[in-house]
Amino acid sequence: MQEMAYALGGSVTPGLKHEYGKSVVKTLNGEPSSSPLLEGLESEFTMWMSHGDKLNGVPDGFHAVANTDNAEFVIIENLESRMWGLQFHPEVTHSPRGSDILKNFVINIAKSKPTWTMKDYANEFIEEVRKQVGPNGRVLGAVSGGVDSTVAAVLMTRAIGHRFHAVMVDNGCLRKDEAERVLQRMRDDCKVDLRCIDAKDRFLGLLKGVTDPEKKRKIIGKTFIDVFQEEAKQIETCDWLLQGTLYPDVIESISYKGPSATIKTHHNVGGLPATMHLKLIEPLRDLFKDEVRELGLALGIDEDSIYRHPFPGPGLAIRILSDVTLERVKMLQEADDILMQELNNSGHYRKIGQAFCVLMPTVHTVGVMGDGRTYEHCAAVRCVETTDYMTADFYHLPYDVMGRISNRIINEVRGINRLCYDISSKPPSTIEWE
Repeated sequence: MQEMAYALGGSVTPGLKHEYGKSVVKTLNGEPSSSPLLEGLESEFTMWMSHGDKLNGVPDGFHAVANTDNAEFVIIENLESRMWGLQFHPEVTHSPRGSDILKNFVINIAKSKPTWTMKDYANEFIEEVRKQVGPNGRVLGAVSGGVDSTVAAVLMTRAIGHRFHAVMVDNGCLRKDEAERVLQRMRDDCKVDLRCIDAKDRFLGLLKGVTDPEKKRKIIGKTFIDVFQEEAKQIETCDWLLQGTLYPDVIESISYKGPSATIKTHHNVGGLPATMHLKLIEPLRDLFKDEVRELGLALGIDEDSIYRHPFPGPGLAIRILSDVTLERVKMLQEADDILMQELNNSGHYRKIGQAFCVLMPTVHTVGVMGDGRTYEHCAAVRCVETTDYMTADFYHLPYDVMGRISNRIINEVRGINRLCYDISSKPPSTIEWE
């Protein structure tokens, strides 16, 4: 809205207050609006905001439709030119009526027909990649076992069959027993020909002494590509690399289709070296996480694989808030495993968008165990509600479940004597700590 209004002669200024998170949007007269964009909506509804600047004057021909306590223009329209502007994010999980606004625009205003399905998306990709790769081309696939790379790998297997070579790289920063579990699931359930490369020592050696999260991400991203390029040389005529990059990965990593800021480097996007000779295929690049899951279900992938929580490409390296050592990785693996057990046992896992533990090796706290004093690490648990991963709110985990998680981690994981629960939302915080 700000860009459109500014370009057409309106005025944008810094707001006295920032507006991040949930805000109540109100129509101007306190009655349901006659705007076609708000058909079927009440006079007040909650939307997710993320802005510091605001509009303080509309262009000629436009008028205000709705505001908040902090901003006088959050919906504007020009019916004659059929243009609308929104200050909030209707597309995200935490805008409950956002999908109604988008439906009003796409179907009622733009007159688009809702005939497209995820099966269409799959079929279009399969046909496109067959043309792109050709009858003899081969594709190397980066597979982690998460929903993104699983769906991408199944799509590619269906497209070119045995000419797709799926590889999982164990970088030493995976979850406990993750490599073995993923190999079994991908081979047996998804029928993907997957092999695992053990590169633990290589990655941990390169990460030694590195504390800056951006450096960690770029080291891991470059090393992943080095490993894949070495692997590609062993495969006849392999010129392509498959990755499960999503739209949120892209827009947080680079300024994509506009003046957005780089929030963090994703190893699939901003961490790729200029010398990479493999050409990328990214079938999920324009999709959000919930759309990827819908696509996976349309492909017949089992629900346990589809609803696995996301796991970052750099793995536990960015959940250890200091330099990465084998001892710290093992400590965090054990804590994370206990968290996953308790979330599954209590029935909360599928209700949560993403959950994980963070280890803070530079934060030591005093504790008492038996008759002795301890001075050990602090860890934190992060659980969020979201479907699109562009916005998220902390999950209201019951105290009794928190208590069991805390009790088990502190008693069973040597080196941790305090556990905290993260209650921040995105924005202004990100889901991952680094």
